[in-house]
Order: sequence, then structure tokens, then C-alpha cells
Amino acid sequence: MKNIRALRAPAPSPSEAAVRLGPATITSVGPVALEARLARGGTVVVRSALAFGYEPAVGDEVLVIGGEEGHFVIGVLASQGRAVLAFPGGLDVRAVGGVLRLAGDEGVSIESPEVAVRAGKLRMVAEAATMRFGSLAKRVRELFSVAAGQTHTVVEGSSFTQSKSATIQTEENVSINGKAIHLG
Repeated sequence: MKNIRALRAPAPSPSEAAVRLGPATITSVGPVALEARLARGGTVVVRSALAFGYEPAVGDEVLVIGGEEGHFVIGVLASQGRAVLAFPGGLDVRAVGGVLRLAGDEGVSIESPEVAVRAGKLRMVAEAATMRFGSLAKRVRELFSVAAGQTHTVVEGSSFTQSKSATIQTEENVSINGKAIHLG
């Protein structure tokens, strides 16, 4: 029995013993650094080591690892802030063999200096729509059809309509009101 020894893990080095992992609560969000209150007590300055963009907010619960060299956020347990995906250069998001859906409980917002939409078919369904443009040009190759309960057009300057032929058909009256009416 002299050859039997108790198996023990080697004692950790002092720097390994000081490394701790656990939850923390964000207490301060600054332009450069964050402060977090560790679950075991104490407040430390933390840096993000997440693979995705995260906008921290006071009160967020994060997973922190750290020691003498510093403390790092390596996970988000509960967040009140926003999650941000930011990548340098271009980015493609694609659903191969499926449909890409974007949804937001409070809305979807797109902001860019230029937006291009290319589609074989474009369908838009809304209860109400508002469009505001500095200038708008439409070019329709075949039929441009509008079906509406009523239409109302107000032009502050002059209005010009040109076509090979035109027909105005009403079930009731047609009114033309102007200082001068030129026919022919």
C-alpha cells in the first residue's frame, strides 16, 4: 500500500485564484467605462468583451469575469438597454430557402442616406399612410390605376396633365371654376 497516493489537483497560482466569474449589476454608464456592483460585493470598472454590440443601461444584470488584470462583461443576463449589431464594411442578411421577416412590437424604422428596394412584386398594406417628399417622380411602364373612395388634390403652383386622349366621366355634375377657360 506504499504505492497509493491521494490524487489532488495542483494548487492554483495566485493570479488564477484571484480570477472570479459571476453576476454583476451595471451601476454607472460612462462614455468610456462602465461600473458594476459584483454579487459578492464591491464595485469595479468593467469593459465589454462581447461578440455583439450592447448598449448597457443602469440596472442591467451581466456576467462578469475578472481579476487583477481587469473585469470584463462576457454575457448579458437581463437587459433594459438596446442590443446593437454593428459591423465595419458591408453586411448581407439573407434567408436562404425561406422568408426574411423583420418585426418590432413598437415599429420598424429604417434610416439611411439612400434606400433601394428591388422586387418582382411589391405589396404594401396599411391602415393609413403618409408620404412627404421634397420631390417625387413616378414612372409606370404599363397601367397606373387608382381606386379610391374619394380623391382630393391641392397644387399650390400650376398643374399640367398631358395625354393622347382623356375622358372625364361622372354620374353627376362636373364643375370647372376659373378666371378664364380656353378650349381648343
